[in-house]
Amino acid sequence: MSEATTPLMGQYRKLKGELPPGTLLFFRLGDFYEMFYDDAIEASRLLDLTLTKRQQVPMCGVPHHAAELYLAKLIKAGKKVAISEQMEEPSAGKGLVRRDVVRIVTPGTVLEEQVLDAHLHNYLAGLCCADGVFGLAMLDLSTGEFWIEQFTSAAALGDALARGAPSECVVPESLRENAELAALFPAGGPTLLSVREDWTFEPDFVADLLLRHFKVYSLDGFGCAGQQLAVRAAGAVLHYVTDELRRNASHVRALHVKTSADFLVIDEGTVAHLDLVPTRSAAAGAPTLLGVLDKTVTPMGGRLLRDWLLRPLARRAAIVARQDTIEALTRDRALLHDLTAQLAEIRDLERVIARLGVGGGNARELQALARSLAALPGLRALLAAQPAGGLLAENAGAITPLPELVDLISRAIVDEPPLAIKEGGMIRRGYHPELDELLTLATAGRQWLADFQAREQERTGIKSLKVRHNNIFGYYIEITKSNLAATPTDYIRKQTMVNAERFITPELKEYENKIVGAQDRATALEYELFVQVRDAAVLQTAAIQRSAAAIAQLDVLGALAERALALGYVRPRITEGDAILIRDGRHPVVEQLAEAERFVPNDVLLDGTANQLIIITGPNMAGKSTYIRQVALLVVMAQMGAFIPAAEAEIGVVDRVFTRVGASDDLARGRSTFMVEMQETANILHNATAKSLIVLDEIGRGTSTFDGISIAWAVAEHLHNQVKAKTLFATHYHELTDLALTLRGVKNYNVLVRESGDRIAFLRRIVPGAADKSYGIHVARLAGLPDGVIGRAKEILANLEEGEFGDQGQPKLARPRKGKAGDSKNQLAFF
Repeated sequence: MSEATTPLMGQYRKLKGELPPGTLLFFRLGDFYEMFYDDAIEASRLLDLTLTKRQQVPMCGVPHHAAELYLAKLIKAGKKVAISEQMEEPSAGKGLVRRDVVRIVTPGTVLEEQVLDAHLHNYLAGLCCADGVFGLAMLDLSTGEFWIEQFTSAAALGDALARGAPSECVVPESLRENAELAALFPAGGPTLLSVREDWTFEPDFVADLLLRHFKVYSLDGFGCAGQQLAVRAAGAVLHYVTDELRRNASHVRALHVKTSADFLVIDEGTVAHLDLVPTRSAAAGAPTLLGVLDKTVTPMGGRLLRDWLLRPLARRAAIVARQDTIEALTRDRALLHDLTAQLAEIRDLERVIARLGVGGGNARELQALARSLAALPGLRALLAAQPAGGLLAENAGAITPLPELVDLISRAIVDEPPLAIKEGGMIRRGYHPELDELLTLATAGRQWLADFQAREQERTGIKSLKVRHNNIFGYYIEITKSNLAATPTDYIRKQTMVNAERFITPELKEYENKIVGAQDRATALEYELFVQVRDAAVLQTAAIQRSAAAIAQLDVLGALAERALALGYVRPRITEGDAILIRDGRHPVVEQLAEAERFVPNDVLLDGTANQLIIITGPNMAGKSTYIRQVALLVVMAQMGAFIPAAEAEIGVVDRVFTRVGASDDLARGRSTFMVEMQETANILHNATAKSLIVLDEIGRGTSTFDGISIAWAVAEHLHNQVKAKTLFATHYHELTDLALTLRGVKNYNVLVRESGDRIAFLRRIVPGAADKSYGIHVARLAGLPDGVIGRAKEILANLEEGEFGDQGQPKLARPRKGKAGDSKNQLAFF
């Protein structure tokens, strides 16, 4: 019988055939997970394993005790992996050992710590669309967070996907060839697309599934009325996880609905332009606002801070509630210090209880849970005196200490338990009398074996006699060939080796039954007791999740208070008006750069009337881009509830922040730098409102000067007359400063420069009025252009300023100045 036709391979092919396409199968064989055929070829390449063949069947394997490390590598490579286990002991089975797939791990459903980033969500998305409306569901199986949202444009959906950065997205078969979907999920991108049959998105099917899962009669209690497409996406996601992947989702206890109107909208481009958080395209370690603000001490807090930063608030009352809490903490530094110290004792409660809840986790995580819960009474007591109605008191009230569970875990689990949960060593002595007896017997048995070996060595005179053990013979006596003559007659020969022989005695076998039986029973009982304690913890999942959410908020608020104190931030006044007034504002990221010069603060005044559109001129490197980004960043910080780097500020709540800064192309989609710039500008003109803040840098520079000026002028007019949004417009087109002569809401500002001969110094101050020159040649000199090039540039500039043609019709641009061109050996002649 060939390898390919054995009962074992038949079992393998049956399990493999039941898996979703493209899923690798880890097939348990003893102490290894084996892979065969194409799975083995692909896994050997990704995991750098040796590929072997048995009767022409390619195969490779990984040790079961190290499987999680290999699994992590495959998941990071975007693969799905099914884990099949032996469902019975080989000795207990008759013939072929029964095996089954116990779970399927995918990039969007991974729970392993080796794969997850503690400060990032790991979302599995679901997408459903009809009639131009898009329903999105996002499930973080590692924490149990589950939320939905609907959008009326593909652009808004794209922004949400960019914020959440799902590792995997479930879509219906009918969308496989959808052009908008292809744009959202380009081939080779970071999100794995899992295409499922359309019926898994059907309204009746998903409604029944969700109602049964959450054990409710209606989803209206979650706020799902009017969210039909998002609900369909949520049901499809849950079906994919629980049915197709065979995963336990019992810790997913609620479905939350998000509404765009509650948040300040920041699109994907603006996130990148403002360096809010690290992006995939940014250099590793690049400075970001998140890097400046993140002084959280818990993983839950780190994830929530990122959420707040990417989705600031758009409701004044909610913003002020956060500000009040931060102010209270800045005024009571002892409270802030103690709060941070208490929070630092708490582990990642969300992910610990999630792993325990799905039947994973180990005794170490139970101990981590107990130690974290043990810190909760002190945390509640610390906040007990806080005024009712504030976020400190509200979150303190949501914390549930669970002292009975802490006591149970502390009594049951040893202080330093092993990682494995089926090899014993987890349960504390004194917790269970029967286990204590078995462990005592097993321990005494080991001593008996040592005494037996010493006694037999003395009786036979064979000092090299050893009592050993293997899985085939159990315990046996091994005697080297040179000492066989001294073997007692009551020894029973079991095996002959090259250099020794193995024997047993009735006494040894009799005691072996006692020892092995006691140890096996003790190990099995320890696992049973561990499962009982784990189940007791899982029963408290809802309370633990509520506590974790409260702890995350307290952590973020404490971190923002610490930043306010350490970095000299102030509380901005939040209004429903249209004014943005900032005095001595500073760029929160640039001022923290170690290599940066002393930061010069600047003011800004924007409103919906006389200061609606600010034109900013000045040379390159003077600080225009830093200034306009700074204003946008301070508005984002203010609306997330944080204090900001300024002397004082008043921020009228805005609905969106748009930016068009920097130069970048998109070669993969055939878009030039200018095309990218125009598309981003078009997005702003179509979607901005009078409540928006717009930051524009060098609009029109990617084409001819006249075209560029024309486009920039028309864009500025449209923003002023039609959109009426508050706008900061940095430009080198000095012609745009004339807009202030015809449009009442336009004001000119420039960056101060000190000029000394051919040298300039950037003062970094933004002052009223237009710049009188661009200083481009001065900047070129600072950049190190040769003196000859600088001199010739000055001549050409003078020609341009005099007029286009000379008296003879010669282009003045090319005309040399007398006594200048060609005089120097270092002069470069261009014409």
